[in-house]
Amino acid sequence: MSAMLDKLLSALRVRWFAAHGIRIGPGCRLAAGVELARGWREGTNGRIQLGADCELGRGAILAAWGGAISIGRHVWVGPGTVIYGHGGIEIGDETLISMHCRILSSNHAMPPMGVAIRSQPNVLLPSRIGRDVWLGAGVTVLGGVSIGDGCIIGAGAVVTNDLPAGSIAMGIPASIRGQRAPRG
Repeated sequence: MSAMLDKLLSALRVRWFAAHGIRIGPGCRLAAGVELARGWREGTNGRIQLGADCELGRGAILAAWGGAISIGRHVWVGPGTVIYGHGGIEIGDETLISMHCRILSSNHAMPPMGVAIRSQPNVLLPSRIGRDVWLGAGVTVLGGVSIGDGCIIGAGAVVTNDLPAGSIAMGIPASIRGQRAPRG
């Protein structure tokens, strides 16, 4: 497919989602197969907001499930990434989210044996990813986690706890292995 046709189809996708209540900043590009779903919870529509110049790769799914997903400007969301905003997701400017990442903002309650897990309500756990963060391929960010500005998370990591700004983390569960050097 030519670059001109890709650009035209992206513009049509942007218009379609904007007409359905998704806030999309200027210069955003949406690849084929992108899904943006506001959903609803307790009678309230979810919210999805993309800042200027964001790019969502093929097959990326942003589902607010009645919560909120707010993405800053110039953020790249890789192909096959899933972001669930039940409890609220906030992603800062200039962040790079590689392919097949998962970002969550809720969990199920854990009832005693004999009570169906599926019957339990979601526990809402807001998640925040700072600005200028790089999530490597296949990273999972669990609900209730805050990742500070400038962090780098290695491919395949599972982030279960907050990470301070500038951390370099990897593993399952993700642990801090270093710190980004200051500029200059």
